[in-house]
Amino acid sequence: MRRLAAPVGALAAVVAAFAFVGLVNPNEPGHYPACPLLRLTGVYCPGCGGLRSAYAVAHGEPLTALGANALAVLGYLGFAVVWLRWCVECARGRMAVPAGAVGPVVPLRAVHGWVLGGMVLGFTVIRNLPFGSFLTP
Repeated sequence: MRRLAAPVGALAAVVAAFAFVGLVNPNEPGHYPACPLLRLTGVYCPGCGGLRSAYAVAHGEPLTALGANALAVLGYLGFAVVWLRWCVECARGRMAVPAGAVGPVVPLRAVHGWVLGGMVLGFTVIRNLPFGSFLTP
């Protein structure tokens, strides 16, 4: 069971963060700071609506979460997949977390970074164009 301590600890931190956002409503002004990019330029960043999305997920409203920030919902799902893989690998004794590391060491290739970066950039551009207004929070 010691092998699963790191994944369980990471999950506990994520659950605590979602619980906090679930208790402190980001839809009410004054609880969280406004996005500085949106405030200064009027441009939605890729994270705009992320707290509202997390709030909706914490309250079991997946469609509302998608409407607030679809990219964040994909990120939540991606975390779940990586976390499950991490648990399986740790349980099998095949993935060790190096000393001082916060999470698993997942081998990534440069292409993964380019694909993720392209998705975030594409999402950001599309949500700021008139035809992509369905992606705005």
